[in-house]
Amino acid sequence: MFASPGADSLLRQRSFVAFWLAHSASMFGFQMLNIVVSWQIYSVTGRAFDLGLIGLARFLPSVLLALPAGYIADQFDRRRIVLIGQFVEWFAIALLAILAFTQPPDELTILGLVLLIAIAKTLEAPALLSMLPALVPPNMLARAMAANSAAGQAAMMVSPALGGLLYVAGAGTVYLAAALLYLISMLMVSRLCYVQEPVRRVPASFATLFAGVRFIRARPDVLGVISLDLFAVLLGGATTLLPIFAKDILHTGPWGLGRC
Repeated sequence: MFASPGADSLLRQRSFVAFWLAHSASMFGFQMLNIVVSWQIYSVTGRAFDLGLIGLARFLPSVLLALPAGYIADQFDRRRIVLIGQFVEWFAIALLAILAFTQPPDELTILGLVLLIAIAKTLEAPALLSMLPALVPPNMLARAMAANSAAGQAAMMVSPALGGLLYVAGAGTVYLAAALLYLISMLMVSRLCYVQEPVRRVPASFATLFAGVRFIRARPDVLGVISLDLFAVLLGGATTLLPIFAKDILHTGPWGLGRC
């Protein structure tokens, strides 16, 4: 995927390597955060309804802010957007770590911080992913996208187990690890340099805001693929209920949660 370390190797593209490390670190941190928040909430309340509230807090921003997030990514400096978004996420995670070490967790506080992280993540994601084409030569873009996607899938598979194991030392330990990963991501993003000129910005208008919607509606094949992916994501939300299976059915601790 990265190819041999020759002239056409992705490993020789410093900006891409920094981007790949940044995206991988933030994905690992975010997935670990999901595990610890779900377990912490359920250990406090014991109610499946509260796990549903976590899923709702993550889902609503992605629906309500999808169009504004794309608009912001098109109109403003994308690296700055990513840095601001990740700083907000890091700040919220740091607060969760402080609360975990200093006082018993409060359900509403945790939910509020999860919502803040979800809002920042929604606004950051389009800017981060749309930077990739400007970081590598055109002939390397396909490999770069594959390598980036592989990192995301690895984070989704490995992070829950890692987060569950770290939770044995306490929720604060997992939050600190996630916060450290976000710091690494911010450092890498700050080092990015464009290989190609970013796409020229067009004046903002109502038409440009909904240009993506018109593009998808005009191409049924793209609409079908996106709909299938959305369906899979909605079913994937069932993973939020894993603490119930781990604690009440399998009678295991957080270390077993990550292996469910």
